[in-house]
Amino acid sequence: MIKYLIIDDESMAHDIIKRYCDLLPNFQLIQHCYDAIEALECLNNNKVDLIFLDLNMPKLKGFDFLKSLSKPPKVIVTTAYKEYALEGYELNIVDYLLKPFSFERFLKAINKIQDQNKEQSEATQRLEEEHDGGVFLRSNKKHIQVKLKDILFIEAIGNYSKVVTKQEEITVREKISDLLKTVSNNQFFQIHKSFIVAKDHINSIEGNRIFIDEYLIPVGKTFKVNLKALLK
Repeated sequence: MIKYLIIDDESMAHDIIKRYCDLLPNFQLIQHCYDAIEALECLNNNKVDLIFLDLNMPKLKGFDFLKSLSKPPKVIVTTAYKEYALEGYELNIVDYLLKPFSFERFLKAINKIQDQNKEQSEATQRLEEEHDGGVFLRSNKKHIQVKLKDILFIEAIGNYSKVVTKQEEITVREKISDLLKTVSNNQFFQIHKSFIVAKDHINSIEGNRIFIDEYLIPVGKTFKVNLKALLK
């Protein structure tokens, strides 16, 4: 379901956009807004996936309104002024519709949203597959496959490293720096010369200590920058 908002000071524009949206499946109008101030209040109280945005409005112009949003929904501009198109695309709008626009042109803009949603879904799936992937660890003359999502942390022990998972502890004869390359993705962070932690399994962080299940892991002074990256 795509929840949308119409922001335009002309009633006729509202009628046309709503009529077009009513012809499409899975579109739900949240509110008719006739100026940007009214729209800001609506966005504070509702989840909105798409905005149809006019530019020349009282109180606050369309692009000024858009720039005020920290995390704007997808935006399709609907305006009679073609000279602002470049600025619109610099603000990452989906499409720029010049009034009056046909249903066919309107549908083309909607299809761009669906294409973007598909690309985002595929990218998310790729990241999940990468995160769920397995690695082979050599231990006691055999190779053991471990799912990345099961690793809690890795600890350096002399010339060896210990990989701690939900189910077991596996000792491997590899440096912790080499293991970091093996498990490298956006979920693993070295926070001490002897420890790599998996972000998803952290229960809490207190000062220079990280808690994962019943384990307490120190944060090294020289690795504070990695801790900041982990917290983002």
